[in-house]
Amino acid sequence: MTVIPQGRIRRAVVVTAMCALAVTGVTGLTGCSEDPDAGTNGVGKLPADTIQSRTRAAADSAGAVRLSGTVVTSGSTYRLDMRLKADGGTGSVTSEGATFRLLRIGKQLYLKADAGFWSHADSGEGKGGETATADKLDGKYVKVPQGDPAYKKFSGFTDKAVLLDGLLNLHGALATAGHHEQSGVRTIRITGDKGSGGSLDVSLEGTPYPLSLTRAGDAGTLRFSDWGKDFPLAEPSKDETVDYGKQLPTS
Repeated sequence: MTVIPQGRIRRAVVVTAMCALAVTGVTGLTGCSEDPDAGTNGVGKLPADTIQSRTRAAADSAGAVRLSGTVVTSGSTYRLDMRLKADGGTGSVTSEGATFRLLRIGKQLYLKADAGFWSHADSGEGKGGETATADKLDGKYVKVPQGDPAYKKFSGFTDKAVLLDGLLNLHGALATAGHHEQSGVRTIRITGDKGSGGSLDVSLEGTPYPLSLTRAGDAGTLRFSDWGKDFPLAEPSKDETVDYGKQLPTS
């Protein structure tokens, strides 16, 4: 049995009643179709470039967000489930069959993975050295030095401003592409170059946050949720942490 959202039921009842009144001549209505923007925040009636500006401003001003889905960059596919805010972020990343966790508090980035992840890293110590390294780092929060290539590669996944700035740009001529829904929330969709430049669903309820993104060139799809919902960021305990040195094994 399909559950119909209560909001949609109420809108349908109102429209039906109004149409009935129109038929009996009680009102001056000239049409009985439901207005898709009735009861919304109004952005669905705006030009596409204005909608994009509004949703970017809303995203930038939000204190926190959860981001999940896939990102394809430099030929690699990353599956993300990250929670982000101004001073850091935390969550999981999967790439090439390996899953690891990232935690950034301020400028300090930590990477946590199992022995299998680290056993594929090149420690430069031979097979025995690789095994010892993997055992040492297994399940620990490993401090990532800022000069290490891994810092530049992964810190962006924990940076709300950097990540959203890189993601929320559609390419080409912008246009609206109809009303839709994401997880029961009404949205207006905007596209770049009729979809080839990506598409973005923007909430029509409350603040016009971005809710769903399809990137141009099959470069991934993402969902945005928990806008403005704060979450804790805490330094891992000393017995959970390993300071490997100035450079990590390269994976």
